[in-house]
Amino acid sequence: MTHWFHRNPLKATAPVSFNLYGVASSPAANKICNDLRTARARLLDMFTDATCTPEIMKKSSDEYFSLIQGFILPLDGTTQENKLRFIQNFKWTDTLQGNITSAQQDAVFELVSMAFNVAIWYSKFASRLETHIPRLITPAEKGRDLEPRVIDTYIVQSQAEAQEVTIARAIELKHNASLIAALSFETANFYQKADHTLNTLDPECSSKWKKYLQLKQHFYMAYAHCYHGQTLLAGDKCGEAIRSLQEAEKFYSRAEALCKEYRQMKGPGSTAKPSEQLFFKKLGTFIKNTLEKCQRENSFIYFHKVPAEAPALELKASYGLAEPTPFELPPLSAQCTPEVYATFDLTKGPKEDKAKAKHDEEIKPVKEPDLKPQKDTGCVVS
Repeated sequence: MTHWFHRNPLKATAPVSFNLYGVASSPAANKICNDLRTARARLLDMFTDATCTPEIMKKSSDEYFSLIQGFILPLDGTTQENKLRFIQNFKWTDTLQGNITSAQQDAVFELVSMAFNVAIWYSKFASRLETHIPRLITPAEKGRDLEPRVIDTYIVQSQAEAQEVTIARAIELKHNASLIAALSFETANFYQKADHTLNTLDPECSSKWKKYLQLKQHFYMAYAHCYHGQTLLAGDKCGEAIRSLQEAEKFYSRAEALCKEYRQMKGPGSTAKPSEQLFFKKLGTFIKNTLEKCQRENSFIYFHKVPAEAPALELKASYGLAEPTPFELPPLSAQCTPEVYATFDLTKGPKEDKAKAKHDEEIKPVKEPDLKPQKDTGCVVS
């Protein structure tokens, strides 16, 4: 499925040393800093490791998140802000802004930025970051990854793509046509919602992404009308079935045109090639054959008038809808105790000036592994 889904690039980040000389005034405090540096570097390596599995990613991310929370959660028995939260500067790029960096001296910024990257890596989990994003001292700028429109689009797209797997499985297992039509209609609506969420974003960074969302919406609307036509034919409504399949043809043709437009567009992210995939091509053939079958039966059996308007799709899937996997941070590392926390002495080391975003500074993009697509078998789901 490498060429089926559009993927925006992973966020890149500057190295962080966590060298708090003078501030970390005990061996245990120094060990936390060293472990943070090692765990962060290891997690970043996982993003570019073609052999990394979801289990390895979870282990690596849990290790880092459990430690970085020691710079965020209150550890002194009070409700006051953790004294270490603003001691280290972090720089990250954004998935839609090229190599321009955002910088904040805030451990919460680091937590949500790294968690965002983990979610992009999984590409199927809608990570619940919104509980932490409002805590940022510096709000996300427009078009940045942590602003609501971008976060919401990623979440809805993830739900839609997870549901695509459900549709493929339903087709493979030959489920009822009405269920496949309903699932396809709901998936098309997800893609439309994601597309509309980006309407007010700068076209320079969002046009290619929007075009992908539009082609997927039209593709699944074609699926919905096609399988709805089958349902109508099974109910002896041949005229309406023909009209529904004609509508499927229109949506499929538009999806083909959008695929060509998408491939020619410049912008962030990989370029998917859905129209070259068997799963895409099989739908076109299926619509054509089913429409011809309905027209033959109408000529010999039903003699129904084909309505001018396509039958309305008032479909609601009763089951099979994809649900986001809840995202939970791991427990605080056992190393981060109140006793160790007390040995971080901010009076013994100079605190860095709060960093301001340097829009002219670039960080090298993440070199993601080149995953070769496997042989396309249509819609086989493992």
